[in-house]
Amino acid sequence: MGAMQLDRVTIEANRLTQTEQAQWGIEELIRYALSKRLIGEMDCPYVRNILLDMFQLAEPWAGYEATYSSDVEAADTPHYILNLLLDYGQVIGLIPDHTTTQRDLLDARIMGVLMPRPSETVAAFRRTEQENGIMQATREFYQLSVDSNYIRMDRVQHNDHWLYESKYGIIEMTINVSKPEKSPQEIAEARQTAASHYPQCLLCVDNVGYAGRANHPARQNLRVIPLTLHEEAWHFQYSPYVYYNEHSIVLRHDHVPMKLTKSTFHRLLEFTEQFPHYFIGTNADLPIVGGSILSHDHFQAGQHTFPIERATADRTFVYPQDEDIQVSIVRWPMSVLRVSGQDRERLIEVVYAIFKAWQVYTDPEVGIIAFTDEGDSCIPHNTVTPIVRRRGTAYEVDMVLRNNRTNSEHPEGIFHPHREMHHIKQENVGLIEVMGLAILPARLQQSSMLIATFLTGQQSWEQHKANMQAHDPLAVHRVWIESLIERYGIDNSLESAQRLIKQEIGHTFVEILGQAGVFKRNAEGQAAFERFINHLGRA
Repeated sequence: MGAMQLDRVTIEANRLTQTEQAQWGIEELIRYALSKRLIGEMDCPYVRNILLDMFQLAEPWAGYEATYSSDVEAADTPHYILNLLLDYGQVIGLIPDHTTTQRDLLDARIMGVLMPRPSETVAAFRRTEQENGIMQATREFYQLSVDSNYIRMDRVQHNDHWLYESKYGIIEMTINVSKPEKSPQEIAEARQTAASHYPQCLLCVDNVGYAGRANHPARQNLRVIPLTLHEEAWHFQYSPYVYYNEHSIVLRHDHVPMKLTKSTFHRLLEFTEQFPHYFIGTNADLPIVGGSILSHDHFQAGQHTFPIERATADRTFVYPQDEDIQVSIVRWPMSVLRVSGQDRERLIEVVYAIFKAWQVYTDPEVGIIAFTDEGDSCIPHNTVTPIVRRRGTAYEVDMVLRNNRTNSEHPEGIFHPHREMHHIKQENVGLIEVMGLAILPARLQQSSMLIATFLTGQQSWEQHKANMQAHDPLAVHRVWIESLIERYGIDNSLESAQRLIKQEIGHTFVEILGQAGVFKRNAEGQAAFERFINHLGRA
């Protein structure tokens, strides 16, 4: 919302009683929805009456118009208007407590009233695709997701973002504060909520239009586009907390676990035929090296050039069984084979052969063991994180080799952020981070601000350390802070201190990627990588 529009909303709202604010807010929301083409002029009375009923109002704002022109002047975003309505919803009991969770449930319910029906959304997408191409269709569908407040741009814009120049190229760094942290009250409420198996998970298509509950977000403003991939029903939607441009999720219609098979590679490459301007990839299908939701088969896609795509090749060779397929070892902290070719079916055969060879590959000299025996079970450890994109008419597949084995020294994972890195990141290294976009926890934002005061001399680290309690957020950073002070001193400018901290976080993230790599970027690791390449020639 522009400054003049915000001033108008604030001034107008301040003149009114809270009931009048709600009535006026409904009119403003209708004007907003018209300006964004969420509704048409004939929808105004219909939408107004639904919202009046929702907020238990007998009549509209005194200055309302039955319909507004579709070129009406309106707010750029709905957030300030929604806050007026959410505050009123709490007054009249629509929000049982003043938590972010409860406000979000009502927020989605309100915006759901302004949404076209799912079938109308799909029809509009297909019409635009036919008339103006798939790129314009995704652009408009993405904008619908933003305008409907399904994509929470008001929160996403608060994420910290910077670039780190590493020896592997530019790495994208983000501290993710867009997902609100649950308060103890909200956590307790979620635990007390009755168990439900509907929707089965956050990725099921049954989420479309769902009202939500304390432990499951509302999705009245979610819309999906049906797809057919490898003769199966799939759906395409956007992520509510986008990490990159047009961050989308491609989810299987059926609720089935993630499992990499030959069909997976068919689906990924077929998707890039339908959406040639998008990359697509999937998390690995094993715990530790896999994604957060392994229970529902899904991919992530979008229109973004990640650092891994810009990475150059260390060595390139022709695949022994198909001379038209080129394979490269990518110069990247993780262990990546880049496979490219013009013929989709032949490329799939090669990619799948590499995957199957890796699944059973063992090299004890560098800690790679494909299977371990646990009683009557044989536990697999090797898998891949595949990423697919188009290079003109060619297909390009990055195969990131993963292993999820643990041991006593690294119980969280041998090829996982090691414990000395956990003060920066201890979560799985997933698809997005594999590609060079760090998603770091929100706690780092506040911690970095505090650490900067020690590097400027505004506060004394020695004094802070002497009074530090176990729950102090800086306790986990103790070794790091002392290293920073030793190297950079305590008389930096604030701007310089903040820059140094961000550089150090970027350096640490690249080290984390290296720890997740199965073949290390040293002589021993690269010799082991060569052994695997030679094994492919025999496979």
